[in-house]
Amino acid sequence: MTDASDTLAYFAAKLRHETDPSDVYAAQKAGEAVVLVDVRSSEAWDQGHAVGAVHMPYRDIAVRAPRELDAAVPVVVYCWSPGCNAGAKGAVEFARLGFTVREMIGGFEYWAREGLPVDAASGPLPRRFDPLVMPVR
Repeated sequence: MTDASDTLAYFAAKLRHETDPSDVYAAQKAGEAVVLVDVRSSEAWDQGHAVGAVHMPYRDIAVRAPRELDAAVPVVVYCWSPGCNAGAKGAVEFARLGFTVREMIGGFEYWAREGLPVDAASGPLPRRFDPLVMPVR
């Protein structure tokens, strides 16, 4: 059994490195300085992505991020879903470059399931709210 100080340290560290779709969306709406980065493939991006996100596949971060992003602005990365580790790979690349970075848990899947705005190559997609992941009013 761990003691309370170990538990506190674990969860405090976890929250420094993770965020969730609703908190990211609230930060966007509040005009907070944060860059949301979709680290998936171009095909995935075209199929659908979070409104306000920048597309930068994780394999391109080392080259593109220093040229295209301000290292003083915090970054939030995401991939497909909880079953995808590309977000963690992207976070590692941003951290290597000295960016403050967090991973959006749930990825694009939970962004979309919570009914948050989604764009695709064809334009905006309809917002759908999934009652299995949020209260639907």
